[in-house]
Amino acid sequence: MIVPPISRRESLASAACGFGSIALAGLAHRASAKEVGGTPAVPHHLPRAKRVIFLFMQGGPSHVDTFDYKPILSEKHGQKFSFDDARALANTGKRGTSQTVKQPLWKFRQYGECGLWASDLFQQTAVHADKFCMVHSMHTEGVAHGPATLFLHCGATNFIRPSMGAWVNYGLGSENENLPGFVSIAPSPGNGGARNYGTAFLPPRFQGTTLGVAGRPAKDAKIRDLVNAKFVPGEQSRQFALLQSLNAEQLKQRAGDAELEAVANSYELAWRMQNNAPNVIDLAEETATTQKMYGIGEKDTNDFGQQCLMARRFAEAGVRYIQVTYGDAGANPAWDQHSNLPKHEFHAKRVDKPIAGLLQDLNRRGLLEDTLVWWGGEFGRTPYAQNNGTGRDHNPGGFTMWLAGGGVKPGFSFGATDKFGAKSIENKVHMHDMHATILHLLGMNHEQLTYNYAGRDFRLTDVHGRVVRELLQHA
Repeated sequence: MIVPPISRRESLASAACGFGSIALAGLAHRASAKEVGGTPAVPHHLPRAKRVIFLFMQGGPSHVDTFDYKPILSEKHGQKFSFDDARALANTGKRGTSQTVKQPLWKFRQYGECGLWASDLFQQTAVHADKFCMVHSMHTEGVAHGPATLFLHCGATNFIRPSMGAWVNYGLGSENENLPGFVSIAPSPGNGGARNYGTAFLPPRFQGTTLGVAGRPAKDAKIRDLVNAKFVPGEQSRQFALLQSLNAEQLKQRAGDAELEAVANSYELAWRMQNNAPNVIDLAEETATTQKMYGIGEKDTNDFGQQCLMARRFAEAGVRYIQVTYGDAGANPAWDQHSNLPKHEFHAKRVDKPIAGLLQDLNRRGLLEDTLVWWGGEFGRTPYAQNNGTGRDHNPGGFTMWLAGGGVKPGFSFGATDKFGAKSIENKVHMHDMHATILHLLGMNHEQLTYNYAGRDFRLTDVHGRVVRELLQHA
């Protein structure tokens, strides 16, 4: 067989592929800093928040044992009442099934000038009651963890859709070209896994950069291969400049190749991160006082404290969307207590002080004003005991989330569940509405943040969602 000769240009192009298509990013990354998806990367309107820190409580903490005080549960403890909810229907196939009411296991107290009711599970977090914008009327889709978790992150239970962080990254990009626009700290491998920080049909360069895995020690929440010990900085710089020029040629020949662009962009970003990220994730630069504030060095709070402090450092450095997951690496999500509700105390001890520390730290640094902190799980839990036992079942029909900073009303409570906490009944807020509101606070119109795929325009909120203006400060 006669092998035709190849030109010098083709040889160099092939060599570039061999190097991993590193440098296309020189053009791609700079382009994405100026425009996103062909549209200028500027907000649709004046933003109230520059970034989001989402504290994801995997598994669904019980709202009636944390922030949704229902005295009737103690009054009627042990008595049977008829509940018509999605989970009971899924389990029994019948509506209006009789269930045994279960009282909260922890005492509720009022906090702050706003008089927020919170249980003893979150005593330190509740000290910041006057910063919270409580939403007591959440409801969502999906009665199981997988669908509900995907809906929380992606706005859909069954279709593969981009994650919220990817939409934010696509719409706004990063404030810092040397760091990703979207970081997911300790994500869970289950219940959607990578889809919860993925891009689906959005260009791959907008996916989340992950650090660690849920349920693993915080010391493992690092960026792999961040330091190249093989070459000194000068050699790396010269090598990278060569690869950049080679890949620029590939860009001309393979314009529009999203996968190539994403791979090359990731290498460019990796190059920039090698020179900047080590300082951001190095918690040793923080004072002993700050680390103590987050509970770092204490047995119960060390891991989540480190994750929350890392989130603050990423926010301060210009990352747009930071997700911090408190969960388990196994099949059973952390807060999922069907038969052992007292385990809620185990988890609360690990997150209460770090969350309080994060809020205090953001506030004292002036970051809370333009950083939106979002707390919650994929759903809540039932006011009745599951199978007359010692735990609570899933409850997507009514639960609580809270927001702080970033343009929301402080010391404010909105919406309500019924007297038992079973269903949202007053000023109901669907998860699509929460997504729309958060995008609005970031300066994006959820109806205009779209991407054309397979012949139609898609958006995070699909064809639903409204901005809950009652939550906005100076709406």
